[in-house]
Amino acid sequence: MNIDRPALKGRAKALVTGSKPSPIWVGLVYLLLAIVVSWLSTRIIGISLTAQEFTNYYNAILSGDYDYIYNLLIPRLPSLAACLVNLALQLVMAVVFAGFVLFLMNTIRRTGACFGNLLDGFGMFGRIILLNILTNLFVMLWSLLFVVPGIIAAYRYRMALYLLLDHPEMSVMQCIRESKRMMKGHKGELFVMDLSFLGWAILESIPVFGYAVQVWTTPYISMSYVLYYEALRGAETVNDAGNGGTWREAPPWEG
Repeated sequence: MNIDRPALKGRAKALVTGSKPSPIWVGLVYLLLAIVVSWLSTRIIGISLTAQEFTNYYNAILSGDYDYIYNLLIPRLPSLAACLVNLALQLVMAVVFAGFVLFLMNTIRRTGACFGNLLDGFGMFGRIILLNILTNLFVMLWSLLFVVPGIIAAYRYRMALYLLLDHPEMSVMQCIRESKRMMKGHKGELFVMDLSFLGWAILESIPVFGYAVQVWTTPYISMSYVLYYEALRGAETVNDAGNGGTWREAPPWEG
């Protein structure tokens, strides 16, 4: 089963522009939270150098003067408390992102989407964090072998978060294993879909203007990936129908 990527992305655009509450406004709330957290992280653990210090630092790297680099940077390293506060902020944003995904799922299925969905992830805070830790750990371990196995592993676990949010009765490891099964034969397809958003990523990187771009890309790209999960989930249901499974009509964006 191949998923019709252009049709899927067209469906994502239609949902983003035509749904209530608007995914653009909910995405904007999420984006503003992410910007605030990013700013706080920079303030908490960022290392600031004057123009002269930066020049001296650059020259020290070129000349191999590591004593100067050590004496310059060590006093500026963040404290353990600052690192812990920053970690807590990152964990909170991971859970808020999960809430945003829940909102998009509810939008697609027309099952009570609302701004409050952004906080729904806190109901499974520990499991979302554990899932993030385990998937990142597995990807890191595969990356020790070589870069390519690490990339393949990252795609293998891409559906795990959607599965956890969709099936809270499943354990974290069950979601990881099911994601591996769902992604068999689809990793290359999802990689191509990632590449199709490269132009948007370049626009997002432009200072200041990139924030305006993200107002659209945050809901649009996230919606596209949720629809991709929905397409995989629907295909599994349809394919299982002949074996006694529950048949469900495949979404129109599936190939």
